[in-house]
Amino acid sequence: MDKLFLFIDGSVNTKNKTGYGAYLATSDTNVSPESLRHTVKLKKFENTSSTRLELETLLWALDEVKEEADKIIVYSDSQNILGLNDRREKLEAGGFKSAKNKPLKNADLYKIFYRVTDRLDCEFNKVKGHKASRKKDSIDMLFTLVDRESRRALRAFSWERGEISKCAGGVILLV
Repeated sequence: MDKLFLFIDGSVNTKNKTGYGAYLATSDTNVSPESLRHTVKLKKFENTSSTRLELETLLWALDEVKEEADKIIVYSDSQNILGLNDRREKLEAGGFKSAKNKPLKNADLYKIFYRVTDRLDCEFNKVKGHKASRKKDSIDMLFTLVDRESRRALRAFSWERGEISKCAGGVILLV
């Protein structure tokens, strides 16, 4: 396969630091999102944050699809992921430490990101999340599918743990 389009997103519960990453890999972006719903992959991550979850999801997805295409075109709404290549020189020169010489929170994942993307031909593209439906193109609709599946998985997990309760108006967090 020549190109693979990879859509990634995640949803995290910041209180219990549990999140679900989701990805969709497809060779064709001009298909009905509903026809691809069953191909969205989900994975639970623990002891995570929203930034960390996005990176963990990307690295998991790339590991699973790395042999499927010559070029991987990634779509994400994560500013952190989209800016990592521009920040590489500074991060490496600083030893992945802050100005106060403390290790950066996600330094371990940044290092893995650079090792993995050095071996793969990846292109990173920004997707603006939560656009109005009438303004969405096929890329936006596929990203929305991944976003919804990660949120659905997190809600199901939270429901099982008794952390949320359903009501007629939607979902309410229990305190």
